[in-house]
Amino acid sequence: MLRIIAGEWRGRKLKAPPGDTTRPTADRTRETLFNWLGQDLSGWRCVDAFAGTGVLGLEAASRGAAHVLMVEQDAVLVRDLQDNATRLKASMVSVQRGDAVSTLGRLPAGSVDLVFIDPPFDGPWFEPALKAAIRAVPLGGWIYLEAPVAWPTEALTALGLQCERHLKAGAVHAHLLQRVSLESAPTPIAIPAEGDTP
Repeated sequence: MLRIIAGEWRGRKLKAPPGDTTRPTADRTRETLFNWLGQDLSGWRCVDAFAGTGVLGLEAASRGAAHVLMVEQDAVLVRDLQDNATRLKASMVSVQRGDAVSTLGRLPAGSVDLVFIDPPFDGPWFEPALKAAIRAVPLGGWIYLEAPVAWPTEALTALGLQCERHLKAGAVHAHLLQRVSLESAPTPIAIPAEGDTP
């Protein structure tokens, strides 16, 4: 069962596709993430860049976010996202079908407080999504990243990011990253491989 765990819509169930077509962030991981962020996101502007079920973006909206843009490529998932937003009367949520990286790249620089990046683990999404998200958040802004490996400090530093929190939950490495530099490396960064550690 997929549900909102806190905030205005605490306990509300969400429509989600059957089977393993998506990998929703587990309740305990979400609870930890929002503990890291301080629970109350009042006034925050957020992007759920690879929205899937939308559980991260809707959790942020439930906790007071002023606006949440949810971006998803799959048409069936987009329909479910729209249905969930409608059922919750989530007027602060916008659902957009499209490519997450391109959408992030079109946002005004520094216009977003928090970007969730939780892409399919078998694709080449991580570096492009991080680079696009870095531009979208201001200095001091936040990026939440789920990945199959822990990103090493050197790779994050090259992007102008600092890992403030990290946890491993099953096969998932969850990172709370903060933009700490206005500069990022102009050359390709070293992508972490399976088994790498920070």
